[in-house]
This record gives sequence, structure tokens and C-alpha cells, in this order.
Amino acid sequence: MMKTQEELKKIVKEKYTLIAEKSDAENCGCGCGCADDKDPGYSVLSGEYGGLTGYMQEADLKLGCGIPTRHARISKGDTVVDLGSGAGNDCFVSASLTGPSGRIIGIDMSEAMVRKARNNAEKAGSTNIDFRLGEIEDLPIEDDTADTVISNCVMNLVPDKQKAFGETYRILKPGGHFSISDIVIRGYMPESLRKDAEMYAGCVSGALKIEEYLGVIEEAGFTKIQVLDERKTLLPEAMVFITIQATQLNFEGAQEDVV
Repeated sequence: MMKTQEELKKIVKEKYTLIAEKSDAENCGCGCGCADDKDPGYSVLSGEYGGLTGYMQEADLKLGCGIPTRHARISKGDTVVDLGSGAGNDCFVSASLTGPSGRIIGIDMSEAMVRKARNNAEKAGSTNIDFRLGEIEDLPIEDDTADTVISNCVMNLVPDKQKAFGETYRILKPGGHFSISDIVIRGYMPESLRKDAEMYAGCVSGALKIEEYLGVIEEAGFTKIQVLDERKTLLPEAMVFITIQATQLNFEGAQEDVV
């Protein structure tokens, strides 16, 4: 039986709360937050952050599937919102790009993750990063706040993607854009694999076919949708998933050049 949206959100929240409360040594680092007592056989999906300015090892729980800041065109003084900010990894990288005059807002649905991120910010001496508890479908952020929205392997975990992308559109300033890394499907995913994936906090069970995924984004009002990077990942039963890295979405009138 397919789970309801609330049941799926509960699974995700419980799993990521557990990850936040475990030490780095106990995390399996599979890129999807699966527990080490049940190995799903997935390849490592997370990007390599080691050489990036602002990188904080304690904030990198290996839960992403790319590096969304790479193509995000973040400038000095920008306001950046990270959807599903976890322990703060992408927020700290973003803060190095905005400088002290910029503002970073991280949103996560897990109280434990928000606490961990705030502790990391205190350790780093960061004063311009605000970690908030909230859900992507109902963001605790005012309209027209962000110059850039980023997200790293999180939208595939959100049951109501139409609402999530609608909220993303709402909080962006006119001319703003967002850059995300996520998992989508090329081809067919058997129902058995989809149900099995739900046991691992919806790692791939919430992923859409790429055509459907981009269609939802377009319906939210975005234009100039670009797939800037792709990476294939082989999963059980020979299924091939594509990581859409740093998909840049611009309002009409935004810059068209891509760095």
C-alpha cells in the first residue's frame, strides 16, 4: 500500500533525526542517509567538497548528490536560502561566497539537524547564517527574500513537489534563480524498488521521471530551465538514475549567462 504524504514525511524526519544524532563515525555515508545496519547497495552520491572555501567537515554528513553552489552564481552580499540544509554544509560554502555582507538562511524539518547546524555555526564563528525549523511546502520565509535558492538531494524527498516549487518561486526576488542537485529517473523504476526505497527515508522512492520533474518546475512559473550537469548512478535491478546537478531556474529578465 502506498504511504500517505504525512507518513512519508514522518519516515524522512525520523531517519534524518537519527543521522543528526549519530556521530560521523557511525554514519554510513551512502549519500542517502541509510543506516549502516541495512546496506541498500547504492553508490556514493555525494559530491566532493574537500577543496571548497568555507567547507566544514563536521557539517558534511554525505547526504547530498552534488554541489549546488558550483553553478549558483552567488555574489557578494546576496541572500541565499538552502532548502533542507541539514548540518549546514552548503550554507557554510555559500557564506564564503556572499561574504559577511550576505545573508544565509537554512531550512530543515528536523529539530536535531537544526540544532546540529546551529552548533556548527557557533564553532565556525558564523554570524550571518540563520538556521530555521520548517518544511519546504510551507517555508517560514517572507516573499521576495532570496537572490538564490539552493538545495541538495532534498526535493526528491518532498511528497508535494508542486507546493515545494511554488514556495521556492514565492520566496525568490524578481530576477532571482535557484540551483539544485537532485535525483531523477530516466526509464522505469519497478514498484518493488520504489517500495523498498521507502525504507531508506525515501532516497529514491520520491524521485520523478526527468520529464515530469522539469514539468512541475515549469508549472510553478519558472523559465529558462537548464540542466547544467548530469551524473548517472547505477542502482539495484540495473536501474539508472540521473543526478541533476545545479539546475538553474531563472525568472524572465534574469541573466542568461552561465558560469
